[in-house]
Amino acid sequence: VQLQASGGGLVQAGGSLRLSCAASGLTFSRYTMAWFRQAPGKEREFVSCIRYNGATYYADSVKGRFTVSRDNTKNIVYLQMNSLKPEDTSVYYCAADREIILSSIRASDQYDYWGQGTQVTVSS
Repeated sequence: VQLQASGGGLVQAGGSLRLSCAASGLTFSRYTMAWFRQAPGKEREFVSCIRYNGATYYADSVKGRFTVSRDNTKNIVYLQMNSLKPEDTSVYYCAADREIILSSIRASDQYDYWGQGTQVTVSS
């Protein structure tokens, strides 16, 4: 299984970015796909996920600003990030798991597969 995240960059506060995560080596449509982020000196934190059935979940800090979606024909999961804030600055990682239960979707140690991360920097 390989997950390749892309789309990060430098953006001013209030701006937008769209992250992509291309997956291979798995039956994509059956997997929960998630986004986490990790800032320097901080623990990795849950951002959002989209389940195999299309249900979406968000961290309170990004709700209303970020939108997760998936294209099962292309094996890609997206994270549209709007109204970005300096505190959104982090390395963003995509993750995948097939068996994860709903109560565990925010736990990074429950995901089997991880991408390499993409840097998002929001300037004030």
